[in-house]
Amino acid sequence: MADPNDDDEDAAELFRSAIGPVRRLPEAALPPSAPKPKPRARMAERDEAQAREEFRHALDASLAGSGELESGDALSYRRDELPPRVFQRLRRGEISAQEELDLHGSDVREAEALLRAFLHDAREHGLGCVRVIHGKGHRRGTEYVDSRGLPVLKNLVDRLLRQRGDILAFHSAPPSQGGTGAVLVLLAPPLRRR
Repeated sequence: MADPNDDDEDAAELFRSAIGPVRRLPEAALPPSAPKPKPRARMAERDEAQAREEFRHALDASLAGSGELESGDALSYRRDELPPRVFQRLRRGEISAQEELDLHGSDVREAEALLRAFLHDAREHGLGCVRVIHGKGHRRGTEYVDSRGLPVLKNLVDRLLRQRGDILAFHSAPPSQGGTGAVLVLLAPPLRRR
């Protein structure tokens, strides 16, 4: 009885002689694996969310007479490290705003989110001075004025800007640039990455 393996060997030999000499192909690289997700700063995200929530509570429970601004009051703030001459130039509107954000028509939560995103984007792009239009808060029956007649967005902008470490100074714009309905904000230069 013939061995079936002999037929297989004969067929393999016949195949090799028909195609001639062969060389082994280099081994193919494995397909790339899915990229690993970037690490997240979960503690920082949690701290930021907690700070935002505390800020909202402070805003909701704002006390009368606690330094809140009225419609015609000027916003004004300067960090100690900023020279007074630079602050005077900002006050007079001599430092031009490179970008502008208009908060008219925004409710408090939307305005807060827009302002935070705007300031982050301005800092990322290396802008030095921006203008934020918050309005004077003359309208009643809207989100612009609270139950005591105080301008909601103006006070929100004032508090939020004072909290941020990347703000060197801010002052209400001169009349030709919006007066007490807008604020010029001087941003700290972005930190250099090594």
